[in-house]
Amino acid sequence: MKSRIRKAVFPVGGLGTRFLPATKAMPKEMLTVVDKPLIHYAVEEAAAAGIEEFIFVTGRGKQAIEDHFDFSFELEDNLKAKGRKDMLDAMRAWLPRPGQVAYTRQQEPLGLGHAVWCARHLVGDEPFAVLLADDMVLSDSPCLKQLVDAQAKVGGNVVAVMDVPRDQVSRYGVIAPGKDDGRLAEVTGIVEKPAPEKAPSTLCVIGRYVLMPEVFDHLAAHRKGAGGEVQLTDALAKMIGHGPFHGLRFEGERFDCGDKLGFLQATLAFALAREDLGAGLESYLRGMFEGRRKPKRPGGAR
Repeated sequence: MKSRIRKAVFPVGGLGTRFLPATKAMPKEMLTVVDKPLIHYAVEEAAAAGIEEFIFVTGRGKQAIEDHFDFSFELEDNLKAKGRKDMLDAMRAWLPRPGQVAYTRQQEPLGLGHAVWCARHLVGDEPFAVLLADDMVLSDSPCLKQLVDAQAKVGGNVVAVMDVPRDQVSRYGVIAPGKDDGRLAEVTGIVEKPAPEKAPSTLCVIGRYVLMPEVFDHLAAHRKGAGGEVQLTDALAKMIGHGPFHGLRFEGERFDCGDKLGFLQATLAFALAREDLGAGLESYLRGMFEGRRKPKRPGGAR
């Protein structure tokens, strides 16, 4: 009998140096796409996939994330005084229930594998999900739900994969596919950030995983890999051949919000998909690109 996926780990201990100075005093996961922080979208996606326990692996300076998923009595009192029951109800609707959220510290930034390992006691001996808030997927069915549904059928590890141009594979973990039906590909090998000429394919892993708890046994050695960090990919490679392992070509468009251009593209895409914003933004963009409206550079911009 396959276990239901109840827990999700959110590694949020990174420094976000690519977005300085915006992230000097604010966690990168709190950067806002339209009107919600990146981490908010990730938690919503997890909840839509049936996740019941949300585990955050934090670091120094991440208190804003904890505050975001907590009650704000001052704000609630203010909304009550102004008669804004609609806003109050909307805010309460997305807050996790008491006891659903847990936090643990990654004292040193030793890599994604180390961050996941830090959650081992909170996860326990059951399969779990990992979501990287930097990766956003705009889709009809939430990306993690697609993985959870696939894992319920095939068991074992399931990771989200997408084809990328070969000259970009060195940014990702890359799988060597075996049996492949066009959507689910058996994983026969996986390597972190290979040189393009050495990559086993162009099927690359993005920040969505459903993993078996045995991964913690392999992460416990804290062996450093690419970039001098403890890589989750290296632990996954040791699990090949010991149970089912598949890469899922998910439905939807993925945005790398750890990159400035990807973050801007996500903001536009998610805004255009909104009923309350899409038409107005589309009109503005059409005017800009048809030459009716020229964008201005802000004073002091470089």
